Order: sequence, then structure tokens, then C-alpha cells
Amino acid sequence: MTKKIKLGDRIVGETDLPYVIAEIGVNHEGSLDNAKLLIESAKRGGADAAKFQTYKAGLIASKFSPSYWDTTKEPTTSQYELFTKYDSFGQAEYAELAKHCADCGIEFVSTPFDLGAVDMLDPLVRFFKIASADITNPPLLKKVAKTGKPVILSTGASNVEEIDAALQILRSAGAKEICLMHCILNYPTRNENAHLGMLQDLRTRYPDVLLGYSDHTLPTESMTSLVAANLLGAVVLEKHFTLDKTLPGNDHYHAMDEGDLARFQTNIRIVHELVGPTRAKAPIASEQISRLNARRSIVLTRDVKANQKISEQDLVAKRPGTGISPMSWDQVIGQKFSRDLPEDHILTWDDITKP
Repeated sequence: MTKKIKLGDRIVGETDLPYVIAEIGVNHEGSLDNAKLLIESAKRGGADAAKFQTYKAGLIASKFSPSYWDTTKEPTTSQYELFTKYDSFGQAEYAELAKHCADCGIEFVSTPFDLGAVDMLDPLVRFFKIASADITNPPLLKKVAKTGKPVILSTGASNVEEIDAALQILRSAGAKEICLMHCILNYPTRNENAHLGMLQDLRTRYPDVLLGYSDHTLPTESMTSLVAANLLGAVVLEKHFTLDKTLPGNDHYHAMDEGDLARFQTNIRIVHELVGPTRAKAPIASEQISRLNARRSIVLTRDVKANQKISEQDLVAKRPGTGISPMSWDQVIGQKFSRDLPEDHILTWDDITKP
């Protein structure tokens, strides 16, 4: 089965270059100007989409919700308190950001964290991303699925039963194109906790679903985590994005910047070229000359006479492979030569008397 998903203007399949989402989230810190600069930077770096997060603190977390991130990087210990800092954007701001994305030639996306956010974003987005934390939120899953748009679902901190249930809910409510994102819900994710090998299990369990990876590891010069995830089957790649990784707090410290993204795009194109467009083992067109000239044929070790019975001492396997293949060695032994032949002659079937 060929797995495809339509994300904006791109139809993405397993052998395509990955679809890259720059997760701006709330790294704009409530500034519309910063948000626009982040969109422009993501476009220059080569991202396919610029993604935000749409929520209101009072709808996403109670006032008594503790943190689950590294408080040495983001010292706020209350989810409600942190979310309150960055929930100032509304319909007008998201519409303006969607227009700015269109003007820049990059897809606008935002993750809804409540039902009202789905309604607000529906006219602005061409596909939806659902966060890991909402994989067990049926009302939100159903609301998104009923839009009929493609869905990207993150699976951080989830088990197989929860993924199965979420897929069933999405499909029953009308979602037809779904991408499952491997994700580890640690901010940041240590390399030893990234468990990219789980992509192989997801591929086995969900053979009809396209896979992706939402990355929270610290970026490296070679962007190894994203390259490795792509090699393991993730064709939608998402990573937090910032203008400045040294900014304190929030998601800046584990985000990539424009330079990281541009290097990744260069690297992944090289890797994509190396991997090639097919997964089926077969000789390729450029190997045909090698199959002909670097393979071996059955060659005579000495002069022979017509009607002479062929013995193993008469034969040796040598290049090129233009004559009888050594795979037919046992079939040739015991036959008779049809004519006189010289030493080092490359044997063909015409040189053998037909039984």
C-alpha cells in the first residue's frame, strides 16, 4: 500500500523528501512582530510549514497544574501561570499570521488545544496537528476529524491502546488522512530517551498510516535526530523553532534556529539522494554494464576439439559475463563441444552440441 497525505500544497509519501514543520509555538512570546519574523526565518531556513499553538490558559490547565518541563531552563512551576503569559493571540492575530505565511510562501498551521480553537482555526489551516497531550481527549479528536482535513497526531507518552483508541475515534468521525508522530514528551528530551527505534514498531503496527517525528532533543550541528528519524521512516518532521536559542525559558533552549534548519535541509537532500526512490532490492540501470562486464563466464583453459567431451579441467570462470554463466557449470560438464575452440575462448551455448 502506498501511503500518502496531503499537507497544504504537498502530497507526501514514504519516499519523498520530508515535510518539515517549524514549531514556532509560542516562542513569539505574545509579539505579533516576532511571530512574523519567525515565519520569515522559517521560510528562509527551508521549512514547509510554520506552526503555532492556539490556546487559552483557563481552557488548557487548571490553576493547580504542576510543570512537566526542565525547571532549570523554564523556572515557572505552574502550567496555568506559564500558559497565561502567551495566550494573548485571538482570531485577528491568527488571521494576520496566516496571511503573512501565505505572503511568504510557507504553510500556516496551529495546534488547537480546545474546541473553540478548532472552530477559529478551521478557515485558516489546511490540516490539523493534535498535540500528544490530547491523544486521550475524544471531544477534541472528534471535532478535528469532523473538519475532514488531514490530521497529524503526536503520540508522546502514549501506549498502543491509547493510539488505537485515538485512531478509531478519528476515523469514525471522518478523518481519512492521518500521520502518526513518534514523540517523547520530555522538554528537553535527552538523546538516550529519544527512542527513535519506536518508529519501527509504529510502522509494523500501523502499516496503512504515514509516520512522522516530533523532536524535543537539543539540536546538533548535523541535526542528527531528524536525519535518523527520516531514515527510520518519519516523513513528517517537526521541531521547535526560535530566532535565538540563547533566550531564556519557554521552548527556546531545545529549539532549532534558521541555521540549524538550513543545514538539515542540505544534509537531508544528500541522505535522500543516497537512499534513493525505491525500497525494493534490484539492479539499477547504471549497474547493467557492471552485470555484463564484471560478472564471470565459463572460459576455456586450453584448446579443444569438436565432439570432445567437456571436463572440469577444460573450464575456468573469468570475466566478462557475456558468455555462459558459471551458474550453469554443472549443466555444461559432460556435454560435447560443437566445434574446435581456442584457449581463453568465452563459451556460449552455440559452442556446445545440443543433446
